[in-house]
Amino acid sequence: MAKRKITVDNDDEALDTSSQHSKRARTVDSEDEVVVDRSRHRNRKPANGKGKARQEDSDEDDEDDEEDEEDEEDEEDPTQEEHNEEEEQRFEELNGEAIRQRLEQKRNTFGGIAEHGIIESIEMHHFMCHKRLTFTFGPQINFIIGHNGSGKSAVLSAITIALGGKANSTGRGSGLKSFIREGQQISEITISLKNQGEEAYKPKEYGKSIVITRKFTKDGSSSWKIKSKDGKVVSTKRDELSAICDHMNIQVDNPMNVLSQDAARQFLSASHPSDKYKFFLRGTQLSQLSEEYDTCLDNINQTKKVLHQKKQVLPDLRATFKEASVRFEEASKAREQRCKVDELKKELAWAHVAAKQAEMEAKLGEVAKAERRLPKIEAEMKTAESQFQLASDAVEEFEKEYSALGDIDHLTKQRDGHQEKMRANRVKIGNFKSDEKQMNTSLTSLNDAIENYTRNIAEEERRLAADTQVIRDELNRKLESARADVANADQAHKDFLEVKRRKLVEQEGIKHNGLAAEGKKNNAQERVVAAQSMISQCKEKGQNALAPYGRDIKGVLAQIAKMRWHGDAPVGPLGLHVKLKDMAWAELMRIQLGGLMSTFAVTDARDRPQLKRLFDQTNNNHINIIISERDMFDFSAGEPPNHIPTVLRVLEITDPYVLRLLINQANIERTVVAPKRLDADNILKRMGGGGVAWAADYMRVHRYAEGGGQSIKLHRLPPNDPRNMMFTSSDSASVLSTWHENLRSAEGECKAAQEEAAQLRQQFQTLAREINGMSEQERSLFEAHRTAKQELASLQEEAKEEMPADIMGLQSAKDDAEAEKISIMQQFEDVVSRRTAIDQEQTTLLVELNKVKGQIHNFEEARQGVQKRIEDAAASRLEAQSNKNHYAKKLDDENKKVEAIDATAKQLQEEFINWTTGAEEYCERVENPRKVDVVERTLESVQKALKERERRHGATVEEMTIEVNNAKAVLDSAEADLKSLAALNNALKRSLVIRLTRWQEFRRHIALRCKVVFQYHLSNRGYFGKILFDHANQTLQLKVQTDDQMATQGRDKDPRSLSGGEKSFSTICLLLSLWDAIGCPLRCLDEFDVFMDAVNRRISMKMMIDTANASDKKQYILITPQDMGNIHVGQTVRVHRMSDPERGQGILAFT
Repeated sequence: MAKRKITVDNDDEALDTSSQHSKRARTVDSEDEVVVDRSRHRNRKPANGKGKARQEDSDEDDEDDEEDEEDEEDEEDPTQEEHNEEEEQRFEELNGEAIRQRLEQKRNTFGGIAEHGIIESIEMHHFMCHKRLTFTFGPQINFIIGHNGSGKSAVLSAITIALGGKANSTGRGSGLKSFIREGQQISEITISLKNQGEEAYKPKEYGKSIVITRKFTKDGSSSWKIKSKDGKVVSTKRDELSAICDHMNIQVDNPMNVLSQDAARQFLSASHPSDKYKFFLRGTQLSQLSEEYDTCLDNINQTKKVLHQKKQVLPDLRATFKEASVRFEEASKAREQRCKVDELKKELAWAHVAAKQAEMEAKLGEVAKAERRLPKIEAEMKTAESQFQLASDAVEEFEKEYSALGDIDHLTKQRDGHQEKMRANRVKIGNFKSDEKQMNTSLTSLNDAIENYTRNIAEEERRLAADTQVIRDELNRKLESARADVANADQAHKDFLEVKRRKLVEQEGIKHNGLAAEGKKNNAQERVVAAQSMISQCKEKGQNALAPYGRDIKGVLAQIAKMRWHGDAPVGPLGLHVKLKDMAWAELMRIQLGGLMSTFAVTDARDRPQLKRLFDQTNNNHINIIISERDMFDFSAGEPPNHIPTVLRVLEITDPYVLRLLINQANIERTVVAPKRLDADNILKRMGGGGVAWAADYMRVHRYAEGGGQSIKLHRLPPNDPRNMMFTSSDSASVLSTWHENLRSAEGECKAAQEEAAQLRQQFQTLAREINGMSEQERSLFEAHRTAKQELASLQEEAKEEMPADIMGLQSAKDDAEAEKISIMQQFEDVVSRRTAIDQEQTTLLVELNKVKGQIHNFEEARQGVQKRIEDAAASRLEAQSNKNHYAKKLDDENKKVEAIDATAKQLQEEFINWTTGAEEYCERVENPRKVDVVERTLESVQKALKERERRHGATVEEMTIEVNNAKAVLDSAEADLKSLAALNNALKRSLVIRLTRWQEFRRHIALRCKVVFQYHLSNRGYFGKILFDHANQTLQLKVQTDDQMATQGRDKDPRSLSGGEKSFSTICLLLSLWDAIGCPLRCLDEFDVFMDAVNRRISMKMMIDTANASDKKQYILITPQDMGNIHVGQTVRVHRMSDPERGQGILAFT
């Protein structure tokens, strides 16, 4: 067998290697060539241009000689011979026996169980034909058996997919979507890998098992979950899965590790030797190494070509350097004249340093001066901030006062109601006046008509007096008597109505008094309830001193102590730290400071939401929260003289922080207290400058600095308000006694009011009965009046009948006029009475309207006063804010100015340091240098003297020095780079040659091991055979001699002439021999016995079980559709039987 030949001819060598495709790589340039051929090696002679002499100076010749020596360092003997068959035979004899001995030693031994890298279990959901399938594999040998169509091959496909293999490598589909069970949208595979022993993968994170779950859907999405044994997700990345497989040497895409059904059939039925050789290279990963070596060789050849191109530039660089050196030598004579210039330049350098130092010192002084102005501006800034805070507090206080005023909607409604009633009454009065005017006009007309009728009747009567005097006199007497009866009945009726009206008025008065008594009773009852509530609260306070401040304040404080806070722990309620020196001010303090006593304070705004939630949970929504840092400022400047009582001076506050909170919130250090409003006003007037005072008669007095003032009535607390328990004496018994006294007083008043109300109610009921009884008498009087009027009317009719027609007509007209007059008079009286009632109602409404207007006016004045104070305070706050912004801007500008000056100073310092460093690097320090302009003038005069000399050379000495140095640097750099890169390229070539040699030896050893193991496995059947490797032509042939052939023919049999069972058995032996050469812990094979008869299958199964038992730390998963009944199964073998496929069963219709 031909042996791989390797020859290296330095930079002009030819490296010959081979790939599974007989790949040939060639790189050719103008001087040399590198050729790689995997099958054989041919030595290439250098091109003619290699030894061409160059006409260079002695230095170049030396350098070329050194390069030639380096090129010849790695040359090897180009006359190496290829491996002949005798050498291969010696190699097999030398190493084959050792392999056979190891195989014999392993025959009756059992290999160890792998601690990592084998599959413990697999679970499939909606994968291929399986709705749900779970397997628990044994650590060594696993057979999966079942009828065709039961889904055996799906297990290998699931292993490949779960471990990151390609879908098309399974031979069952081109994409993941094809593996999802029909009718489902998603599929999932979970596989558990063993992860134990010293070489376990990240045992602290994954534990003894690594659980890999892959989920994929119809829309093409796919995801991994890599979990520990206890189900904790460690990673979801594909890279982590790749790292796990690399660590455990699992190669799911390697056809030797997971041999699918199609690949197994192809492997078993393949007859072409080149296909088997390719399979051999892929399975042992030799082809991957070969491809990587080809890539390395291409890079080496490309680098060599680039180096050759760069090498052509060296002669030009040497010529440039030589020319620059000649010019430099010619101009070097001018150096002596430049000594003075150099000295002047040194002095000039240090003169610049001295000037920069002076500039730097001046700027540093300016920085110090600017920094001294900052404290003053900061103090002004703090003063402005304090004034702004005070103004903000004043605005907040006035806004609270404004809110406390409430609204006057009820007064406005009362005023509008009264005005509407008065407008309606005025309309009624106008109508009454119009009616009265019309009635007066009608009465005047009626009186005139009656007088005319009377004169006419008198004339007619005188004319008829002689005839009917006696009859008329009698009739007139009756008429007069009837008229008197009517008038008496009418007067009696009116008198009775007047009596009834008086009783109604008396009843209304009793009703009013009764309602007043009821009001007194209700008020007294409220006082009783309030006193009882306060007695209960006093008793509760005796048991719980925190009761006045809210619900379960003790529990709240306990919770606060347990919780974590950003700032200091909240302080509160503030009332715990406040006591009253004189109880005379107790009620006033309850009204004005009662709300603050239940307040809590925090020093960090981030603590407020947490504290607010705690109050909400305990139903203490009324408690306010103040955010204020612990600023122990001096407040004495804001206090009035010592003889003036203030809120602060009547209180005893034990906590300085709480004291300053009350000063900020309520200005207690400057608020004056006095017994009466007048006293408070007088104190403020004497103080001057305005101020605020609280009076014990429930008044708040405010005097303005510019003059004038205002007094506001304070609203007293309701009797049952919890604040009534604040600022009480420490003697709870006396307080409780006081409230008991109040309770007794209220109960006495309530009882008296109840008796009075009952008495008035009885009187009201008595009058109501009397008024109801007068109704019958009223009807009787009305009936008598009506009867008298009827009698009068009857007599009047009789008189009319006795009278002549003219007199009767006149009398009838007169009677009608009088009747109309009486009707008008009655209407007039009714209008007058109604108008009088409306006038009285108007008077009452006017009084009430004026009262309501007065209340509205007082409220408006109070609100306007508060509004004015709010506006004034807002203006003050705006001015304070403007001052604060002004000083803030001024401070910011000053800081920026200081920063700018400081930056300039730092830049000057840096420049000074850099210039000093540069000057020190340039020359030694020159003490006391002259000024810059003086040195520059001297230097200029010397340089002018040199210009003429430099003009003759065409360049300055500096330029020529720079030129020769640059040329030298470029030449040295190019030579050094070429030399180092050439050495590196040669080292890479040598390394590649060594690796190729090892690759060939590795291939020889693997091939020999495959031959020996193949023969060993054939002997189990009584066959003899061998594997023929032709690495040059890349073929692998099997020669098998069966037991009957050995008896008859005595020659090898070509595999194509073998029976199906013999061919399958031989190929299984080949597969087992190749498996012996790879290190992956998994061996998966699908339907390996499809072409075997019963004898070959039994022997093959036993051989595979024995091989698996002898394998160390390997796991086998073998799939067969055949039954395992005639196969002896040991303890290391686990058989998994698949359920029969679910298909419709029926009877064939045979005729």
